[in-house]
Amino acid sequence: MKPYHLLKLAAAGAMLACAAALANAEERSRPLGVVELFTSQGCNSCPRADAYFGELAQSGDVVALAYHVDYWDYLGWRDTMGSPENTTRQYEYARSLGERAVYTPQAIVNGRVHMNGASRAKVGSALDTMAREGKGLIVDIKLEEGVDSVIIEAGKAPDGYGKANLVLVYFDPVTPVEIKRGENAGKTITYWNAVSGVQSVGMWHGKPMRVEIPAMELKKRGAAGCAVLLQGIGKNGNPGPILGAAIVGAPAS
Repeated sequence: MKPYHLLKLAAAGAMLACAAALANAEERSRPLGVVELFTSQGCNSCPRADAYFGELAQSGDVVALAYHVDYWDYLGWRDTMGSPENTTRQYEYARSLGERAVYTPQAIVNGRVHMNGASRAKVGSALDTMAREGKGLIVDIKLEEGVDSVIIEAGKAPDGYGKANLVLVYFDPVTPVEIKRGENAGKTITYWNAVSGVQSVGMWHGKPMRVEIPAMELKKRGAAGCAVLLQGIGKNGNPGPILGAAIVGAPAS
């Protein structure tokens, strides 16, 4: 083979390697995925899932959100972070995923699949598999925090996607809770990213969009931070696949 052919092949190889590196860098700039844990302080199966979830919240590459439900309150301990709204979101997911019942601890990954939230293997496998198969976070979400506002920018859609809700999910600071009654009586459990409110701020139609929200909104809600979810619309308007996500306010250990 002539030397100039070798040079051309080397140059082509370098270009391909560069393109691959840029693609990998872009993928790494997005979170690996979104894990939503439905949990309860009154559920004796939940502490293992809560502990694993804390690790996910601290990992830095997963958007981790914990929804404390209220349907186990009758067992003797009222969940201090529970709300009917969180329970409603879990039932909406059940309808979207074609399930008849809900349970705790339930993890939902990228709005697409569910599993026991204490199963490290299943949660980790779901995150990795969806990232490989193009069912992970495929739309860029960028956040810019200013003095008076937070600016959210959602990128354009890959082929086949064209409509989603832009949702803010507010969460509480890291909080240890001493549980005095019920199935977990006597335990003190640390809870991460407990959801305190969900707010839809706009519709995305597959094209780049920009939304600005007052920074005071976070302060008014007393939230430690919030996640931004670009969430598709599932069956009968219920929550669908999550296409993009970002988080404001990293958890403190």
